[in-house]
Amino acid sequence: MSQAEASTPTDPDAVRFRDAGEAALVVEFGARVDPALNARVLALDAALAQDPVAGMLETVPTYRSLMIHYDPLVLDRDALAARVGGLLDRPPAGSRPGRTWTLPCCYDPALAEDLAEDLGAVADWAGLAPADVAARHASGTYRVYMYGFAPGFAYLGGLPETLAIPRRRTPRPPHPANALLVGGGLAAVATVPMPTGWYVVGRTPERLYSEARPQSFLVEPGDGLRFEPIDAATFAALEARAARGEILARRDP
Repeated sequence: MSQAEASTPTDPDAVRFRDAGEAALVVEFGARVDPALNARVLALDAALAQDPVAGMLETVPTYRSLMIHYDPLVLDRDALAARVGGLLDRPPAGSRPGRTWTLPCCYDPALAEDLAEDLGAVADWAGLAPADVAARHASGTYRVYMYGFAPGFAYLGGLPETLAIPRRRTPRPPHPANALLVGGGLAAVATVPMPTGWYVVGRTPERLYSEARPQSFLVEPGDGLRFEPIDAATFAALEARAARGEILARRDP
């Protein structure tokens, strides 16, 4: 019996197949943000990439699920589910180990008026000084769980619990480019200015997304991220280099 067939609704980590319209199948691995669940998502994604099914168009990994887009005129939904079930029954294949990247990050409120406001709001909520919020944010090692919402918008886990402020009740005006965000117990690196319910705690001069690079996305789901604090003058110098196409992040071997 496959893992999907053996799961029960009472099992929080049960594998479930859900339809998303008539041309996408969602394989859910659980109901929480957890590195082990995300590793299972990425393992299935890698297995399908190594052994693709005719009619499969695209896979979209998330925190806890994999969405598989397919052409229903070529690939039957039940046949796809059976193939996925067979892959779940196999021992996990070796996958690419996640890399760890270090990104420069500036927490200086002078970078933007909204940065000072948001950093202060998180500090008030946490009962900390703004400098302590910046230090705790920079002390974490984060996991890239997925991209979504906008090109290069990286959803992260690993935020220190002391900074797990709830998201805003209403969106705030657009944040600056390459903002570091916290909200709802999660962290993120945004790329383009846009309204958000998250709080801006810093900025990086690095571009996680660039159409000018052969590989538009710098990091991948499963990678780790660390932030290295820099001052405003260093930020300005590095931002100019990034604008010329230089990659600023350091990657561990």
